[in-house]
Amino acid sequence: MTRTQVPYPSPTTLKRFPNIHDEPSKMPHSLDPFTITTTTGFMPYQTAYTELPEAFKTLQSLVERMPVKKLDGTPGLLATYEFGPTVEKELTTDLTDEIENLRLPDGSYDKFTMAAIFRDYTFVASSYLLEPCWENWKKNPDGGYGLGRQVLPKAIARPMYRAAQILDVPPFMSYAASYALFNYTLADHNKGLEDYNNLRLVRGFENGLDPKSSEAGFILTHVDMVKETGGLVAAALKVIDTIEQHGDRNDINDGFRDILRTMEKIEANMETMWGNSKPEDYISFRVFIFGITNQSMFPNGVVYEGCEDNKPLNFRGESGANDSIIPLLDHLCQIPMPETPLTKILHEFRAYRPRPHREFLTYIREKAEDVGVQKYCVEDSETAVLFLRTLNHVRSFRWRHWLFAREYILRRTAHPTATGGSPIVTWLPNQLSAVMDLMITVYDTFLAPKEGVTIVNGKEDLIASHRKQVEPMMELVRDQRVKLAKEVEKWCKERVDPRNAQANV
Repeated sequence: MTRTQVPYPSPTTLKRFPNIHDEPSKMPHSLDPFTITTTTGFMPYQTAYTELPEAFKTLQSLVERMPVKKLDGTPGLLATYEFGPTVEKELTTDLTDEIENLRLPDGSYDKFTMAAIFRDYTFVASSYLLEPCWENWKKNPDGGYGLGRQVLPKAIARPMYRAAQILDVPPFMSYAASYALFNYTLADHNKGLEDYNNLRLVRGFENGLDPKSSEAGFILTHVDMVKETGGLVAAALKVIDTIEQHGDRNDINDGFRDILRTMEKIEANMETMWGNSKPEDYISFRVFIFGITNQSMFPNGVVYEGCEDNKPLNFRGESGANDSIIPLLDHLCQIPMPETPLTKILHEFRAYRPRPHREFLTYIREKAEDVGVQKYCVEDSETAVLFLRTLNHVRSFRWRHWLFAREYILRRTAHPTATGGSPIVTWLPNQLSAVMDLMITVYDTFLAPKEGVTIVNGKEDLIASHRKQVEPMMELVRDQRVKLAKEVEKWCKERVDPRNAQANV
């Protein structure tokens, strides 16, 4: 096939993802809010609702009165530790039937409205369960979190559980479906997403309704990153589909260049986290985004009244690790992860993404394996360099995430687990080391100078030219690999004795 003859996206892709090129504003609300398009990427296809249907006005009232500081600046229910008693007094009606009745004229579920209701139930659930931990921590920060409430009342548990079943997500607060990506709105809808200062939170725990607060900055910086992912989705499909159809290598190289341009934007937005959300503030609102699994606050799980025969349930908490940007590149580039318990947690996190994210990432992983993306890339030195530079974005993204974890968490708390229940020191380095190792292997095997190689038709000259483009990058990778190992060893030793960790604050 010539360069212009390859259909893109491929018929296979269009069959699996028929909405991939749809106009987001015209998509029906029977679709999952996170249905992926090349315009919106991993964002919801429309801005989330801020108002709930009439039947759920008590829920909306509670979640609006909930924050430590409300939108008008006055103290909310969490400020005086009155949220739990107020929920028990006011939220007494089980609205599971109302969830079931959220239908469109054609009889299908109104999943978009349901997602807004689910978001608000998760905020109420997390605040209810973790309010005692907030009180313990607030009154005695060095005394730990204590225990959360161990039973979630029926009027929260059952409708949230049913909405989760229909949306096919776990019935707990998660990164995309509730805390971050379905939790933003716009100050001026005509201005759109491009200006960060136009972003606002719908719900917040502490001071997040103030757009200049660290809580708002923490969440909205993630929104600012993910808004760029339409280009990432399009570029990944371009690479996969063109290789599958034996298209022109120049097109595939262009696909990787598109990925590089998009990742530069995403990482530039990621870097603004330092200014948007102060490291010293994070530990405070973080109390409310812990999960149940592997957390001392819930040693025996949580009973969801009226669900699963009242057996205690466990769910992982909200975590930026559930974002889909880097998993997409992991799968596209076929980055091998070590066979460790830490990698098992990485796989468990997949279930906490919206169903369309899960399906798309699985598709990319399977197609990359089928067409042999990595093998194809290293057969040509120019493509190999583009491949290495793509891997380098995975490395730099994960390295920055490690720096965030170090400065926002490790230096400020001795609590051993992240909000998602993973080990706080070793989990991120597990994945970061994997991409560094692959970069070193690819460079050493396919681009590094080799003893006894002779120049044939100038090909070795071309490889040498391409090699020079990545030599400084690879020197950084090797140095950072050593530095990371030393840092992990240091933090592991210090956190054996919590007093040592606290001394670094």
